[in-house]
Amino acid sequence: MLTERLQILVTTDQRRRLEQEAKRRGSSVGGVIRDAVDAQLGRSTAEDRHAALDDILAMRGRFVSPDELNRIAASEHEEQLDELMRAVKP
Repeated sequence: MLTERLQILVTTDQRRRLEQEAKRRGSSVGGVIRDAVDAQLGRSTAEDRHAALDDILAMRGRFVSPDELNRIAASEHEEQLDELMRAVKP
């Protein structure tokens, strides 16, 4: 599941080549970029996924509901924006 958004700047030539490759594959430009990232940096391994699952299981009932998690994330986001605004204001 895709959950993270990333914005990058590319040259006109890079964009053209990405679009050509996406068309050749019958894919999206985003799909081509995700494949390139995986090829360059590697995918997560089964061991990585098992370690993450072990970490979750070790929480033993100390879960936060999705609504509470969203509230926490929104609050932290607001705090980050406030800090940024304080840093930008003269």
